Amino acid sequence: MSSGAQAPALRSFPTPAPCIMTGWFVAPFAALGRGAFGLAAAIGRWGELTGRTVLALRHVDVWGRLLLHQMARVGVDSVPIALFIATFTGIVLALQASYTFTGAIPMYFVGVLVGKTMMMELGPVLTGLALSGRVGANIAAEIGTMRVTEQIDALETMAYPPVAYLVLPRVLAGIIMFPLVTALATAAGITSGWITALQLLDMTTDEFVRGLTLFFLPFDVTFAYIKATSFGFVVTSLGCYFGFYTRGGAEGVGTSTTRAVVASSMVILVLDAFWAVILL
Repeated sequence: MSSGAQAPALRSFPTPAPCIMTGWFVAPFAALGRGAFGLAAAIGRWGELTGRTVLALRHVDVWGRLLLHQMARVGVDSVPIALFIATFTGIVLALQASYTFTGAIPMYFVGVLVGKTMMMELGPVLTGLALSGRVGANIAAEIGTMRVTEQIDALETMAYPPVAYLVLPRVLAGIIMFPLVTALATAAGITSGWITALQLLDMTTDEFVRGLTLFFLPFDVTFAYIKATSFGFVVTSLGCYFGFYTRGGAEGVGTSTTRAVVASSMVILVLDAFWAVILL
């Protein structure tokens, strides 16, 4: 072939246009898959931090002197908001029970409804949800700020156990104090329901107490204690988790705080149903 001859031109094929319908159909499943993997990774990190928290129990000299301070912050400082919510809940329960039972069921069943509902359901759950906003957000913001300002990195550099110093005392405080705060809130709700029955429903104390004790079982207290203890662990451990793994400066601290409250509230509701299915 002579040098002046030209090579035959390669045949070009048109580039296929992307299938818009296929992308639109697959996108939701792809997002769902990414969300599932992200959730699984988050649960794994939470479990890993929980394991490190259990192992940190051996550092009594680190967390022991911080426990009372955290119990005061988690429990004592949370009593006012818990009592406020429970008081008005008891009032509403008594009035709604009276409205429902009028003319059909003896009025002393107002005591049954107020006592059972406050003790087994609304007392622990409302207290847990309220404290997830107060305690969980506070823990996540505090530890998250320490993370983004590299204070936790400084603790690790000095070989000081950050989990024993930051996480364990808060988790133990939640486990110990949540049942106590729940007990006070339950008592406040029942008391407000009793006062409402006396003043607004023309009931006597004997009638209210009769209903309160009619179906009472000691297991009711145990059930409430189990729920409150699990809620205390969830709120404090999730607050510590989201704070411990905070990234991105001040914006990251805000995001971690929001996620701690939302996640704690969701897990509390899931646990509420779980314990009801398992124990009742």
